[in-house]
Amino acid sequence: MTVYKKLQEARILLQNTKLNKSGKNKFAGYEYFELSDFLPAIQKICNDIGLCGVVSFNHEMAFLQINDVEDGTSIMFTSPMSSAALKGCHDVQNLGAVISYLRRYLWVNAFEIVEHDALDATTGAVEVAKKPAVTTQVTPEPKKAEPKPIVGQKGEWQITAPAKPDGNPAEWLGLIKTSCHMLLDLCSNEEDVMHIFKKNKVLFDLVKTTDAIFFKEMMGKFTETKNKFNKE
Repeated sequence: MTVYKKLQEARILLQNTKLNKSGKNKFAGYEYFELSDFLPAIQKICNDIGLCGVVSFNHEMAFLQINDVEDGTSIMFTSPMSSAALKGCHDVQNLGAVISYLRRYLWVNAFEIVEHDALDATTGAVEVAKKPAVTTQVTPEPKKAEPKPIVGQKGEWQITAPAKPDGNPAEWLGLIKTSCHMLLDLCSNEEDVMHIFKKNKVLFDLVKTTDAIFFKEMMGKFTETKNKFNKE
C-alpha cells in the first residue's frame, strides 16, 4: 500500500473506534475532543498499519509528518504558529499551551476528526436570544445633504457590553459576534476595521479569556474584511 492508502485505512479504523470527549466548555456548554481522547487510539492504529507521525515546530509553522515506516514515503500537514496570553503564566507556559493546541489541531486535520459542536452551540444560542445583553452604537447612514461622519470620532465603533457575561455566556458571545458583524459591514476601508478593533480591544480580550475558539473565529471575520479592502 502507498502512504496515502495507509493513512486512509487508518482514518477509517479510527472512525470505527468509540472515542469519548473529555473536554468541556462550561461557558458555551459543549464538549470537545482533547488530545488524550484520540491520540492513544491513533498511535495504536498507526503502529499496526506501519505509519509513524512526527510533530515539529519552528518560529513560523507547526508540522505533522506522517511516515510510511516500510517504504519511507510521507505526507506533511502544516499549521501557522500562534501565541497565547494565559493569565498568571510565564512565557514558557504560554508556549506549552500553544504547542498543545497545535498538536491537537494537526492530528485532527490529518485524521479528519470532525468537531462541529462549538459552532452549533454558539450560533444556536444567538437564534433564541430574547433579551440582548449587548447594544451596539452604530452611526446611521448620513443623509445625502450631510457629510459622512469622520472615522475615529469619539463614540463611534463602540460596542457597549457588561464587564462580564451576564446569564448565558453563549448568548453574550453570540450577541457580541452579531454586533461585530454589523459594524464590519459598515466599514469602507481598512482603517475603519482597525478602529473597531482598537475601540473594543478590552471587550475582545474578555471574549478571548471566555472562549478562545470563539474568539479566533470572530477575529477571522476581521481578517476577511481587512483583506477585502487590500484587494480593492
